[in-house]
Amino acid sequence: MTAELLKLAGSIAAILFIAWLARFWKLGGDVRIRSEEQARAIAYETLCGFEPVDIAIDKAGIAALLRDADGRHLLVRRHGVQWAGRLLDHHNEARLDQNFLSVSTGEKTFGSVTLDLGAQAPVWAAGLRHLKIGRTYA
Repeated sequence: MTAELLKLAGSIAAILFIAWLARFWKLGGDVRIRSEEQARAIAYETLCGFEPVDIAIDKAGIAALLRDADGRHLLVRRHGVQWAGRLLDHHNEARLDQNFLSVSTGEKTFGSVTLDLGAQAPVWAAGLRHLKIGRTYA
């Protein structure tokens, strides 16, 4: 009986130590976009040289749409604990549903994203419709 209690106490101590270590190293935190500055940094890391002039961040902070001075649109989203981004073109699909804008890249690994953009959703949907006119980027 004493040996079993010692094993239990050792297991609990090990679990608490690992939890403390993960917290100390800031592992597994809540990964969200919290500001426009952070969205800019993510965009630059995702696509070197992309300088956004307009930014729309999902209300939950899980994704963002960014537009640069040349009219290019970049969609960034959470991918695990990191960020992934795709430059949108006329092959992408966008669907507006009140304050929600769903964007699909057609890429299976990236998937589609639904952003809660509030009153900005129709404005961004209109911008994405202009991409369908045939504007492509190298």
